[in-house]
Amino acid sequence: MICVAGLGFALTGLSAAGQEAQPPADPRTVPHETQDMTPDGEVEPVGVCPAVRFEYGQGRYTTVQVNVNGQGDNILGDAANEPSIAVDPTNPNRMAIGWRQFDTVNNNFREAGRAFTTDGGQTWTFPGVLTNGTFRSDPVLAADRAGTIYYCTLKNNFLCDMFISSDGGATFGSPIAAYGGDKEWMAIDTTGGMGDGHIYLAWSTAAGCCGNRIFTRSTDGGLSYLNPITLPSSPIWGTLAVAGNGDLYVCGSDAFSTFIVVRSTNADDPGQTPTFSTRNAAINLGGTVVSFGGPNPEGLAGQLYIAVDTSGGPRDGHLYLLSTVDPSGTDPADVKVVRSTDGGATWSAPVRVNDDASTTAWQWFGTMSIAPSGRLDAVWNDTRNTGNTFRCQTFYAYSTDGGATWSPNEATGPVWDSSVGWPRQNKIGDYYHMISDDLGAHLAYATTLNNEQDVYYMRVAVDCNGNGVHDGDDIASGRSADANRNWIPDECEGADCGRIDKFNVGCTNGRLKAKVVSTLAAGTILTVDNNGDRRTLTINDRGKGKVKWTGQSGAHTVFIVECPQFTRSTTCN
Repeated sequence: MICVAGLGFALTGLSAAGQEAQPPADPRTVPHETQDMTPDGEVEPVGVCPAVRFEYGQGRYTTVQVNVNGQGDNILGDAANEPSIAVDPTNPNRMAIGWRQFDTVNNNFREAGRAFTTDGGQTWTFPGVLTNGTFRSDPVLAADRAGTIYYCTLKNNFLCDMFISSDGGATFGSPIAAYGGDKEWMAIDTTGGMGDGHIYLAWSTAAGCCGNRIFTRSTDGGLSYLNPITLPSSPIWGTLAVAGNGDLYVCGSDAFSTFIVVRSTNADDPGQTPTFSTRNAAINLGGTVVSFGGPNPEGLAGQLYIAVDTSGGPRDGHLYLLSTVDPSGTDPADVKVVRSTDGGATWSAPVRVNDDASTTAWQWFGTMSIAPSGRLDAVWNDTRNTGNTFRCQTFYAYSTDGGATWSPNEATGPVWDSSVGWPRQNKIGDYYHMISDDLGAHLAYATTLNNEQDVYYMRVAVDCNGNGVHDGDDIASGRSADANRNWIPDECEGADCGRIDKFNVGCTNGRLKAKVVSTLAAGTILTVDNNGDRRTLTINDRGKGKVKWTGQSGAHTVFIVECPQFTRSTTCN
């Protein structure tokens, strides 16, 4: 059901002809978050209608509306955008999302919206904004290793407050001054090392507490903060990431064509003031920064995301940068990624993530996160299927080879219009936020699926075989075969179980063997599960195949994953 608020939405930065206003001469000097209106007092909702909830892509993508009333309904006439998410690592069913809350689209005044879930995102509770009546913007959330959730938010004086929750975001304490400035971002050290629990904040030079001093740190759980220091090259509109060894990386741009990464190797030492060095101030991402135009006229088309592999595998320590960029030629915006294997000093050639053939489509709000396995996940908004600058779908892709190749792009939901419900500013915020895990990702995003701006949670769960692991990781690790290289585990593509004549399982001296006799075509791959340990066998030209395990003991249940009716039990002595 689509809700219609029945309101006229102000398009305040467009000319009468509907053309985009000219961008400022130098975006670096323009604060993105200014209070130009005062609150209207208590705003009565225009009405309610059912909140949006749907599955897409054969259940791989589940979307649930977050900014709802006490009955779980959508609130008409308001707006919500620019969401950020935190997941409690001690109990991933507990999550919190913060956003910019506009009680009415007729007023640009916004507050710190927030909601929490205790059931893995199936339902959300919006208990009201933080500090009612206070202008707040640029919400950024993160969790430490113990599950404490931190909510950083910008005030109208371009200073930031930190709110702390010890109950999964259900309640937050009083605000704590945290210096800060426009377009701040936050990262928390969860390495378990010397800097575990350190909170790192960086922000833009356009407007903030301290001129060109745009970085601070807390070493006491967010209760106090270092007197801010400068960052070399002054990166803006970026994010932060902590490597497994505690090194801290800050990325950003100069608001035009230059992409920057700086690093501190001592930020994790509470006894030292962090020092930073520029690793590279001229990174080629295959295009220039996109802002103040297109589908988000008064905002960014996406900020720069940095991720560090902490998997302990062969790519541990590799860095990745992803952003929406304007490439050369007629294409207005693509999502591209680069990789560094030497701590950010040098970078690979840019790789295009979106796989459309169009040179006129907008791929914007490119967002990246990294899974514990090292898998890269990316989402973005995409106009490829509409030919309209404002009508887009949110897409997803992933990479299991360090960003060199990406899965076929998939739409995660229906078409929506980014120009609907602008709350007296012509944008739907400046960013999305995503956190990856073994199964997929948790995404906080904003769309207009209810014919107004609302905040949503998407669970990305790419797991066709139901083993709790992302299909891409199953294939990359060898747990699942992908003979035709179509990014789908072979066991999910079906097998002619009627052509299996025999499935024999036995165990002698700790050696467990499973054998298949069939009329299946040579080269057919089957997956055999032995108490959860999955291996593949290949049918030979005589219709036979086998697989074995050594060092086995006790009772075993063995079955063919594609044909679970072939299940056998045996005991290894």
